[in-house]
Order: sequence, then C-alpha cells, then structure tokens
Amino acid sequence: MARRALEGPEPLEGRTGSELPATLAPRSGNGGGSSEDSADHEGAQTAAPRVAVHATILRVLVTTLGDALLDVVVRLDEPLAVGADAGAVTKSGAGGQAANVAAWAVALGAEGRCIAKQGDDAAGRLVAAELESRGVELVGPAGGRNGIVVSLVGKDGERTMASDRGVAPELAPGDLDPVWLACDCLHIAGYSLLASPIDAAAFRAAELARLNGATVSVDLSAWTRIREFGPARFRRQVELLEPDVVFANEAEWEIVGAAYGLAPTAVVKRGSRGVLVLGEKRLELPALPGEVVDATGAGDALAAGFLVGGPELAVEAAAQCVARLGAQP
Repeated sequence: MARRALEGPEPLEGRTGSELPATLAPRSGNGGGSSEDSADHEGAQTAAPRVAVHATILRVLVTTLGDALLDVVVRLDEPLAVGADAGAVTKSGAGGQAANVAAWAVALGAEGRCIAKQGDDAAGRLVAAELESRGVELVGPAGGRNGIVVSLVGKDGERTMASDRGVAPELAPGDLDPVWLACDCLHIAGYSLLASPIDAAAFRAAELARLNGATVSVDLSAWTRIREFGPARFRRQVELLEPDVVFANEAEWEIVGAAYGLAPTAVVKRGSRGVLVLGEKRLELPALPGEVVDATGAGDALAAGFLVGGPELAVEAAAQCVARLGAQP
C-alpha cells in the first residue's frame, strides 16, 4: 500500500485514519529485498476528474504495469440472438487493468503512471490522449497494433469480455526506464504474468520499484485465463513476484488455491457482498448500496482505492465505478 495519510470519515477499527496498516508495509522494511517482480503531466492532472470521497489524501504515486487498451463497452437492452439486431448503449475510451487502476488513483487524489506497450495506430493514440486528459502519465514503447477489449454488459450490470491485447504482451525488461519505478506503489496486472516477455518486464519492474522503497501489488485477473495458463504455473509466477498485496475475486482466489499464502495482505473482491481483507487481522466490509449500471472496472477501482486510502476508500471507489457506464472515472 502506498505511503499515505488518509483523513476524513471514521477510521477502521483498531487504527486512526492517518496510520498505515503494518500488514501493508513492504516485505523489506528498507525497500530492498525481493529479487523478482514520474508523473510530469501536472497540467493535465489539474483538469482530471476527481471522485468526491475523503477530504484529504496526501499525494502519492501509484505506478501500474500491464495493458493500456481501447475499451468498448456495450450495454445491451436485450439478450443477443444470432442473426438479430439488439439495441444497446455504447461507450468507448481508455481501458485495460493497468490503465484503469492508474486513472482511478488519480481520480482519488493520488498521482498515476501507467507502464505499457502501446500501438501507434488510431486506437493507441485515442487511448494515450484520454489517459493524458485524466492526468495519467503513460510511458512505454509504441509500435504496432493497440489492444482492444469489448465488454458486453447485461441488464444486471454483469459483463462478458472479448479481449485482444495487441502489442501489450510485447513489453520487455529492456523497455523499462528505472525512473518510471520511482514510486510509492507498483501495481501489476495479473495478465502480465500470463505471457512473455511482459512477465519478465513485471519481475524487473518489481525489483526496481523495491529499490525505491515501493510496495508491490498484483491483481490475479481473469480466472479463465489462469485456467488456460495452468493454475499451478500461474501461482508460481505470483510467488516469484513476491507481492506485498494480492487482489483476487472469489473465482480467482479458488483457482489459485487461496491466494493468502502469496502475500502478507490479500484482498478478496466479493462483488455485491463487499470485500474481505486478510492480513494480520481479518476485515470484512460490505458493498455500499446503489444502482449497478456496469460492473466493468469495479475491481480496478477497488484496487486503486485500497492502494491510495485503504479498505474504506476501496469500497467507495467500487461503488462510484458501478454507478456509471465504463471502467474509468
């Protein structure tokens, strides 16, 4: 968890609002230790949207590594039928787990940087422009075809995704500038551990971030991709990364074999039932009431909230996300 102070609503039980939970400190107290896995756009950040949550969050830098995709969200008025024409409401813009977490971090009052390989096509330029407008510093090589993800959203807000990651998995260790890893927290999309050379880039990024005293977190991402990759093989990838915090939904949690042993702190995303945090203490927080328009990106908003301000901010950010169409604030 980023080194920050959170002030505002009632503190979590057992700590004041300005304390950093000990379970979220880096594995190595001096910032080094693990062998495996800056925002300059201040002008853009002043114009970026902010989500009204807590009164004061000291500015920290959350760096993410993974995908910066073109996100096409299709909210269906009725179920699809082969050969038929179904009504829908659509929205397109920047997406991808790494991009989403960085954008939400900025919206919640932090600084956000996203490390990703981007396409040099129209989709890539659109994504880069939108992230910049949101105050996110997008860094990494550009070339080839940008990834696109299509999310089909039903009336209940649940989504089904079709993902084309484009050039994103081609990010290599040699593409990294150590300056990008001067941050408070490095958040790695689990998709980055499912392909090469981006997995090696993730491990190298974690090394560099820890040299700067940062914590490292990972979101296990899609259980279907983990199943295809091999759960035991994927778990080994996470173990090599040695994260301080692991995020997972319940399906991902189960398929990897209960992720608690993978990190000092585990955050289980339970949808409408809220969040479960396992560390030195067990903490359950319910989801906040409200209409669910679109669940796309809710887990990313939750992760950003947790890294910036802890569990309370996590559930608030998730509630903000599901109340609108699209994955970004």
